[in-house]
Amino acid sequence: MTFPKPKQSLAITVNGRVEQAEVSPDKPLLWVLRDELALKGSKYSCGRALCGACTVHVDGQPTRACVTPVKSVAGKSVTTIEALSETELGARVQRAWASLNVPQCGYCQSGQIMAVVALLKAIPVPTDQQIDEALSGNICRCGMYPRIRKAVHELAAGGFA
Repeated sequence: MTFPKPKQSLAITVNGRVEQAEVSPDKPLLWVLRDELALKGSKYSCGRALCGACTVHVDGQPTRACVTPVKSVAGKSVTTIEALSETELGARVQRAWASLNVPQCGYCQSGQIMAVVALLKAIPVPTDQQIDEALSGNICRCGMYPRIRKAVHELAAGGFA
């Protein structure tokens, strides 16, 4: 018989604010974001870090929130899709998505956008291969990969300023 781990009060920095969460330290970050902090932009899909719908940034790096224990982000900065439009690059990426009609169903798009922002921060003018590699862990069931790649290339060329 297994027993649930006791809850602890954890302080985590999310979108620039220190938040207190009374949770099990092993609870996945995704559920703390969605259930405790009411940040619903990051989606649950596979629960195994295979699809990318739950992608957030932890200290600027794309991270799968569905398998990341909340205790592992203590002392780190978590950024979700909700705060991305407050940055110049995040706002540009979101404008590109809207202008080029990137999403079809839209379910995976918060994860796709988080991955693209991290890519463009690391490699401002990526090749097709670099785009494909950066987004390889983000699945779009609607197959919008050509639109995503086009958006990335237009952003790299200075579009959507």
